[in-house]
Amino acid sequence: MSIGYEINDLAKEESWRIFRFIGEMVEGFDKLSGIEPAVTIYGSARIQPGDDLYEQTAVIARRLGELGFSIITGGGPGVMEAGNRGAREAGVMSVGLNIQLPEEQFPNPYSTKSITFNHFFIRKVMLVKYATAFIIMPGGLGTLDELTEVLTLMQTHKIKPFPVILFNGSFWEGFLAWLRNTVLSKGFISEGDFNHLRVSEHPEEVVEAVQKWYIRHEVVGRKALPW
Repeated sequence: MSIGYEINDLAKEESWRIFRFIGEMVEGFDKLSGIEPAVTIYGSARIQPGDDLYEQTAVIARRLGELGFSIITGGGPGVMEAGNRGAREAGVMSVGLNIQLPEEQFPNPYSTKSITFNHFFIRKVMLVKYATAFIIMPGGLGTLDELTEVLTLMQTHKIKPFPVILFNGSFWEGFLAWLRNTVLSKGFISEGDFNHLRVSEHPEEVVEAVQKWYIRHEVVGRKALPW
């Protein structure tokens, strides 16, 4: 087979992938429509039940659920499981948006509405689209990726300016210092980019911040992404 034929076959395969993307998008929109108001919780997949962070996440999700917020997580273990557990205990929609990985991430048992995605970028859209607040628990590379993406979307006015709450100030201290002392000082970001970032130390502080912002801005039924 010539190189030309191989390139043509590859181009056709790439074109057909678009329909798989569309299929995942449609499934997400269909299954998640109407879950708002909702709060998305990000954080490490590597903590276990009984860990302080796990229990604090469950408390935050349960209290937000009692106030009427659905809870959205990445659907896996650790912080995600704790968030879904708290939502289920509160009797509200507990959404788990799982991802297929080479070392498979199984959906946790506390999601009442679960979707498994093959493509990270579509999953990211769904984690953001229906949220009216973002709670960032301590985590690793994935959590940092999700945090900076949310901040970038707000910076570029691609989503509405909802609160982004960093839990556990000592964990985030170095990251925030680097942003201010290095990134901001070089002019790579603006002071205004910090406006929607806040740090909370206790679950009740997180819940109160979300509730007050939600009431003050009257965002019933609104989503982060307008489309």
